[in-house]
Amino acid sequence: QLQLVESGGGLVQPGGSLRLSCAVSGSTRKSYAVGWFRQAPGKEREGVSVISNSGGVTNYADSIKGRFTISKDNAKNAVYLQMNSLKPEDTALYFCAAKIGIGIPGLKFNEYPYWGQGTQVTVSS
Repeated sequence: QLQLVESGGGLVQPGGSLRLSCAVSGSTRKSYAVGWFRQAPGKEREGVSVISNSGGVTNYADSIKGRFTISKDNAKNAVYLQMNSLKPEDTALYFCAAKIGIGIPGLKFNEYPYWGQGTQVTVSS
């Protein structure tokens, strides 16, 4: 029902910033929540941040709280993740994922049936 494509990843120095974008297509007339997830080599997939259909409800992982901000633009069918004060441990493949509905979204990746292919974020000096 939904297709997602991430962009905006790249190489950035510690303390720097990046903005990731997620373009959503398909059944975008449906209400949908979007989450950002990441997976680093040797680590489990981690929920980073999620946002409700309206953008009124957000949630963040403790590891990035205060540094990252998620936003959603329904007119453009796009979701963004602004990442500030990046640390080397933020290095990972970042995915956006979506689920249909208007409920409060959670940070568990198995709640989200629709996934993008990922964009690489590397934080290194």
